[in-house]
Amino acid sequence: MSSLHLYDTLTRRTSPFTPLVKGQVSIYVCGATVQGAPHIGHVRSGVNFDILRRWLIQSGHEVTFIRNVTDIDDKILSKAVVEKAPWWALALKYERAFSAAYSQLNVMPPTYEPRATGHITQMIELMEKLIANGAAYAAGNGDVYLEIGKLKSYLTLSGQNPDDLQSATDTKEVNKKDPRDFALWKGTKPGEPSWPSPLGAGRPGWHLECSAMAYAYLGESFDIHGGGLDLVFPHHENEIAQSQAAGYGFAKRWLHNAWVTQSGEKMSKSLGNDLQVTQILKVVRGIELRWYLGSAHYRSMLEYSEEALLESATAFRRIENFLNKATQILGKQPLLVLSKSFTDAMNQDLAVPQALASISENLRLGNAAITDQDKNIISKNANEIRGALEILGCDPFDSNFSSTDNSDLNTALDGVIKLALAERDAARERKDFAASDEIRDGLSALGIIIEDTAQGPRWSISQSRGS
Repeated sequence: MSSLHLYDTLTRRTSPFTPLVKGQVSIYVCGATVQGAPHIGHVRSGVNFDILRRWLIQSGHEVTFIRNVTDIDDKILSKAVVEKAPWWALALKYERAFSAAYSQLNVMPPTYEPRATGHITQMIELMEKLIANGAAYAAGNGDVYLEIGKLKSYLTLSGQNPDDLQSATDTKEVNKKDPRDFALWKGTKPGEPSWPSPLGAGRPGWHLECSAMAYAYLGESFDIHGGGLDLVFPHHENEIAQSQAAGYGFAKRWLHNAWVTQSGEKMSKSLGNDLQVTQILKVVRGIELRWYLGSAHYRSMLEYSEEALLESATAFRRIENFLNKATQILGKQPLLVLSKSFTDAMNQDLAVPQALASISENLRLGNAAITDQDKNIISKNANEIRGALEILGCDPFDSNFSSTDNSDLNTALDGVIKLALAERDAARERKDFAASDEIRDGLSALGIIIEDTAQGPRWSISQSRGS
């Protein structure tokens, strides 16, 4: 089996991945700034890095996965004013919305999910260390800045020229040594929350929190830092700057997922074109939305349209229907087996489009085997499809996609349809073909397809209808 190769935003090339500690992988992914309900652009990152995590686990690694929550930020404070709610209540409200969205898309919970407000002490300690070694300074008004001019290197991740930078936009204060210096700590202001510190009351800057939390949970160096492409600058650049200024090795590899776009524009609230997860899940199921969001390569833009979403959902239902037919024929659920073609694709920087091509070939061969009634070929291809879907987080037999209520509903549906089929068989035996046809047509009108086989009738849900 080929070894895992991953792209690195810093080096701009794909290379073999070797963890710092054999058999263990440490990952820090920037999570949500909880200022509003999650849209599909937000949760694409969750899906992409969940696929990475699943593949690393499958490859035999123990993975420590950190995904933070930014629950104090300028945007949160502004949104709290708009919604006329305490900032902390608004942050908790939307943190729960994100958690629900991740769960509905079968994103595994992180090993730890630290909140910024729970790590103020660690941020103050990092800030004091930076001041002590001369990398940062207090501006005299409660603000603390990292001094760009003292850095050995800067903007290596984005490849920009520091001389081209304008003044940092995270503050309007003028007490900086250099307009490009960015805030580590913001002095207290009337009406804003603050925490005590040796340098005066205030609240943390956005960039400081991730460096402090990554150090707290993963140490001075860790394997992978991930996040959305929009975080490369300034957030990740500034994380690197302050962490290296503190003497930390920090992240050894950087992975960034691309955006979900509409009409070529990044999906964002500022454009007014966001599509909330709760609304999309009224159109397709969680498993179908996950399939759609995970179908493109994580570094490729995903252009959203409802037509593309529905086409993707239909394609997934073809796979799902095959697995259900295979289960009926074989009398048991398929196993979790990985084909060589799927494995090779995933080892090449998580090349999901190529991995999906291997699933499509399995599906073609499996359906042909159903026609030929070749159980061995049916089993082989069903096993490999299910194994691939489990890595992609889209295994239809995964209990996370069906609550107890849904499971009971599916059992009841299966029982009702089998009763209808029994009535149809009885009608055919007494040569009441009109009644038999009426039952078949009634099921068809509900989107239930009946196939008469040598082993008896089988039913499935039409691919042109939702579930």
